[in-house]
Amino acid sequence: MNHSFQDTGSCGIHEDGKLYVVDSINDLNKLNLCPVGSQHPFPLDEKAPGLGTNSGNGSRSLFFVGLLIVLLVSLTLVFFVIFLIIQTANKMEDVSRRLAAEGKDIDDLKKINNMIIKRLNQLDSEQN
Repeated sequence: MNHSFQDTGSCGIHEDGKLYVVDSINDLNKLNLCPVGSQHPFPLDEKAPGLGTNSGNGSRSLFFVGLLIVLLVSLTLVFFVIFLIIQTANKMEDVSRRLAAEGKDIDDLKKINNMIIKRLNQLDSEQN
């Protein structure tokens, strides 16, 4: 892109007054010589205005749209995973609270069971 008009080759200097066709900015170094009697540099049936001239930009924008969709989907999945982690943590807290309460209940039941066994042993020893 930094080349001047004279950098395109010595042909440009010797062929003054001839019309060249450039298909796109990417093909700037590929200059095509137009026929001598040609009035239009682009034949009308070959290219419609606005169609196919920005194929690089179209694929680039399609790439960015696809990338944006992928990023949005991954962001949604990350938020969903964070939500599931928080819900699981809340459920685990509930379960641990219940287990702690049931553990106290079990300890109380063991104490009551030991008291009953002691009392039964005392009654059994008194009967003998």
